[in-house]
Amino acid sequence: MKKRTKLTGRSKKFLIHPIKNRKAKIELPEDGSVPRITNETLAQHREEVLTGARGFIYPLQHSKHRIVIISSILSALAVIGFLSYCLLSLYRFNDTSVFMYRVTQALPFPVAKVGSDYVSYEEYLFELRHYIHYFEEQQSVDFSSKEGEQQLTEQRKRALDQVINNAFVNAITKERVLTVSEEEVTEQIELLRRQNRLGSTDEVLADVLKDYWGWTIDDFRRSIKQELLTIKALQSLDDVTKPKAEEALAKIKAGTSFADVAKEYSDDELTKANGGEFGFLIDKNDRNIPAQTADALFALKAGEVSGLVDIGYGIEILKVIEVSGDKIKAAHIQFNRPDITTFINELKAEKKVRSYIKL
Repeated sequence: MKKRTKLTGRSKKFLIHPIKNRKAKIELPEDGSVPRITNETLAQHREEVLTGARGFIYPLQHSKHRIVIISSILSALAVIGFLSYCLLSLYRFNDTSVFMYRVTQALPFPVAKVGSDYVSYEEYLFELRHYIHYFEEQQSVDFSSKEGEQQLTEQRKRALDQVINNAFVNAITKERVLTVSEEEVTEQIELLRRQNRLGSTDEVLADVLKDYWGWTIDDFRRSIKQELLTIKALQSLDDVTKPKAEEALAKIKAGTSFADVAKEYSDDELTKANGGEFGFLIDKNDRNIPAQTADALFALKAGEVSGLVDIGYGIEILKVIEVSGDKIKAAHIQFNRPDITTFINELKAEKKVRSYIKL
């Protein structure tokens, strides 16, 4: 006869309770004893134990499913909360902080719509933040004062107008297949450096840009590239200025004096009456004239007249009157191109512009 071990009340309760709750099919003798496990009954007992254990698996699977659902809901609420905060900060409170600028770099929030194209909020903050930095750091403007608030409102309008105009410029250059290469940007920066308008090294340039505009060199290159795109768009749209300049140059080559042609054709009201003379001696680093003008002048000898010199927003014909050491006396005939906004305003009549912020 098999020996059975008598269960105490507490031991019996411990064994029966979990198994009973899981509907296990283990049957205990009426006297409360535990059957002895032998080789013959091992398989049966193993199956009985596994049957009881399966009851624990389903609640765990159910709990895992609930955890996934709850986590998903919390994540969705966090995203909704973050987006709501961003929308209020940008469109209601016009937040220009570094944090919100980084957000707009990552998420494509629009600031305006031009036709069917959106203008990104990041472009707007890129323009606005460097204005704010300059006036705060270089002009000591307090934007929390009444006058400062008025000036900030003006800068907001200026930045918004600028990025909207840039959108039109980009559409023009895309339509006319006009591009600006990184090499052209580098050449423009080097041209400015040769005129001592920027630091002679990248380190000095980086410090100047940071102090004045809060920019990095990459930010500066971005600004130069947009400016060159605007110039190319203007050059392609303007079909009046170059023919006028060519006509004036032809008269000079035919024998008409430079001074007389300047009085007839020049758009520079300050110099035309004096035959186009600048009225001051010029050196290579002169900041009173465009860098392209200085480069062209110092490539001429006394008495020589240049061809057409394109300075982006206009064209010049130059003459060196005399050379005095490292300075020169010179004259010019200037032909101003129309402002790019002249062409953009015509396009605005065709493409609806909608702003998403109130200034």
